[in-house]
Amino acid sequence: MASALVNTLVSVVIVSLISLIGISVLYFSKRKIKTFVVLLVGFSAGALLGDAFLHLIPEAAKNGFVPAISLYILIGILFAFIVEKVFHFGHHHHIEHHAKKSKGKKKIKVLGYMNLFGDGMHNFVDGIVIGASYLISFPVGFATTIAVIFHEIPQELGDFGVLLHAGFNRAKALMFNFASATLAILGGLLSVLLIGRIEGLLIFLIPFTAGNFIYIAASNLIPELQKEPALKRSIMQLLAMIIGIIVMVALLFIG
Repeated sequence: MASALVNTLVSVVIVSLISLIGISVLYFSKRKIKTFVVLLVGFSAGALLGDAFLHLIPEAAKNGFVPAISLYILIGILFAFIVEKVFHFGHHHHIEHHAKKSKGKKKIKVLGYMNLFGDGMHNFVDGIVIGASYLISFPVGFATTIAVIFHEIPQELGDFGVLLHAGFNRAKALMFNFASATLAILGGLLSVLLIGRIEGLLIFLIPFTAGNFIYIAASNLIPELQKEPALKRSIMQLLAMIIGIIVMVALLFIG
């Protein structure tokens, strides 16, 4: 148990640090970042949908697809809708209450917060999966960690791009993305310390997270892409989305 706990902590800390990969674009000009961000939003939409349909839902259904899985996915979608409503109401109240102070300042879009929420849930599940894998054996835990790392690199880059697109400045996008990533540490600790209940928790959390991802991609990211009127940039967005899906397909052969 002690070795599994140490191995899990080391792995989830490394996975969390991957969220700082966004620092690689901090020194580009705003113009280049703006062009890059548009592509990252498309990539992130494809990656989220690919992750939900190619990884999370099949993982939830590995012992058979039962109606409960569909129910948990729907609960995830509805929960994400409710959370977005709460963010909208809070954001609207904040604008009314601080109208004079916020005048001229760039408003942070709700999709940024929604993306943080969905990514946080996914990181939490990643931590649980890593911890549970180390409890089986070190080789299984190590292999799972490598798979998660390969999965996180493109995802965290996409998440960073979404936060920039939502109105966060580069420093805050990096900070909030890292804070969301640290939920993997909490998930890892819970998986090792509460192994007796972890199976039931995973049965719910995996499809629930898939529902969150589907909602965020379909309700927040894709509508943002639809606002682009230029044909060339629209094609680039579509290609970025397809690449996001292809990356998720490629990860099937790793995981």
